[in-house]
Amino acid sequence: MRERELNPGESPAAHFGAEVRRARHKAGMSQPELAAMLSVDPSVVSRIENGKSDVDERMVQLLDGAFPDKDGWFSRFKEESGNWGEQFRSWFEDWVVKGEQRAAYIRWFEPLLIPGLLQTEGYIRALFRAWSAITPVTTSMETDVEARLARQAIFERDSPPSFHAVIDESVLRRCIGSPRVMHEQLMHVVEMSERPGLTVEVVPEDAGAYVGLLGGFAVATFADNSPGIVYTESPDEGATKKHPRTVAKMALTFDRVRDVALRVGPSRDLIRRVAEERWTA
Repeated sequence: MRERELNPGESPAAHFGAEVRRARHKAGMSQPELAAMLSVDPSVVSRIENGKSDVDERMVQLLDGAFPDKDGWFSRFKEESGNWGEQFRSWFEDWVVKGEQRAAYIRWFEPLLIPGLLQTEGYIRALFRAWSAITPVTTSMETDVEARLARQAIFERDSPPSFHAVIDESVLRRCIGSPRVMHEQLMHVVEMSERPGLTVEVVPEDAGAYVGLLGGFAVATFADNSPGIVYTESPDEGATKKHPRTVAKMALTFDRVRDVALRVGPSRDLIRRVAEERWTA
């Protein structure tokens, strides 16, 4: 029987479960085989992997013992995650769960940063470190970093969403973290942009004034033709909007931004050139 597709970015419990499944697959074990090793019913393993069950300290220790190559990851994650009832911040949860996780097509424009779904761990960590000065701390930084990375698992599905990002050239030249972090980040974007269905384009600095300077946003649309979702962000908090008129307007705005962007090949060449010329010591 085919296993249910997981959404590891949905919650800490879902991310924990996805890691259990990943470790089990790597070890070449079935759910019944892992259940036998843990001395539990296979349904317990299924619920854990699907993010439907909390795990107590004993189970965490058993999982650490079952997968010693994880070097105690399960215990560390459980300790750092705090209350698993708390998922993403309420204003972001709609976008992650009802937008990113269900989308057939995601369009994302960023004038200031690399889009979250394309960020590397070092880049993410530098951002959270900077934001900690004004953002209330409800979880550890490690948990926040893990949660953002977990969202990127949508690209590893059998049928990943199509993803089209447009970024301003200034994003390539703003040092987030360190030159090494930036070089790694830009080369990661280049690598990702070579995947089928994943497009990255850059608005060059000589474009001057254009509609994208009003701010970044993302639009998710769905295969079943249900209403799409728009996500926008501010220094306070983000917001999701689902009114069809708003979704249509922001999709049109994305097209207008793309009108002034370089096409795929020249964009990839520019990203690679900035990585090598500006961020290589």
